[in-house]
Amino acid sequence: MTLVERAMIEAVARAEGISWFELLHGGGLGIRLGECDEVLAGLEVSELLPVELPRVVIARHTVGMSDPLTDAEIDSDSRLDDGLPQSLAACLSEYGLCHLKIKVNGDGDADLQRLSDIASLVERAGVDDFGFTLDGNEQFRDPSSFRAYWERLCSREDLRDFLSHLIFVEQPFHRDVALDSAVMGGDGGLAEWPGRPRMIIDESDAETDSLRRALDLGYHGTSHKNCKGVFRGVINACLVACLNRQSLDEGAAPYIISGEDLANIGPVALLQDLAVSSSLGVSSIERNGHHYFAGLGAFPESVGEQVLAAHGDLYHRSRDGWPTLTVRSGRVSLASLQRAPLGVGFEIDVEQFTSSSDWRAGG
Repeated sequence: MTLVERAMIEAVARAEGISWFELLHGGGLGIRLGECDEVLAGLEVSELLPVELPRVVIARHTVGMSDPLTDAEIDSDSRLDDGLPQSLAACLSEYGLCHLKIKVNGDGDADLQRLSDIASLVERAGVDDFGFTLDGNEQFRDPSSFRAYWERLCSREDLRDFLSHLIFVEQPFHRDVALDSAVMGGDGGLAEWPGRPRMIIDESDAETDSLRRALDLGYHGTSHKNCKGVFRGVINACLVACLNRQSLDEGAAPYIISGEDLANIGPVALLQDLAVSSSLGVSSIERNGHHYFAGLGAFPESVGEQVLAAHGDLYHRSRDGWPTLTVRSGRVSLASLQRAPLGVGFEIDVEQFTSSSDWRAGG
């Protein structure tokens, strides 16, 4: 359904001859915030979301549990020859990364060693303004187990400085219990843990009231990704912005709306997601499609040429000729996306693609 949602939004913006940002702030989406959450009654989207869009966004690079940290870890059978960096060390150097998203599996010994290795790489790379998030991968079933895990991490002297750069922890609890008040609330619940790291939900953001329930339990926010719904993302971001006005007045730490979507790639989905996320105030967004795929090499050459012509700030021609995402100083450009109906500044001729009805396995 989110594909249909995005298609309809882009169609309206194209018909009106306006950008996504203009459509969002001009009230063209017809969102009635007060019907979504009572605290938003009487407020408009344009009063809550950023009125000026940034020109760039930080690309938060995901470090998967099996991703090689150095080139020396890549054996000859696994080594790629596409001209793109493959190891974390190479990506830090090539892209100038400053934010990482590090996946952990809940195994204290293994996670401690991997975090220590990553911390050493970051230190050697001399990363400026470094920050990182931990993806808990739903590995924990109750607050006490994650608290014990977290306190073990914090007890390591060699990780103390590294952990001071933590932005938040993403979805440490399994979706079966993450929003269960019987597990996460009451005595010994999440909110009763003083000094807990900032935590957001991701996989558990499945219902229209998920964010509100999460905040009531002691989480600090949620993620946005277009595949969860553009409208839901807008409403969640408005709720976060409204509550932050109140919490800042009270001196509390602000709530979070983050950007998470591992393998979102162009020529359409990536651009749409960047356009929407940046309009919601997301400043650091998980972006790894450029790392796990050979750019837009799988698409027809004519599509690649359209992308380069319309979004030359976002893509550049790779060594082998196909467009690949441009990441400089750990950031990607948003300039060309902001002028487009929903991030995409060109119209794809679908006739050049093979209809799904004609697909054949192995063909």
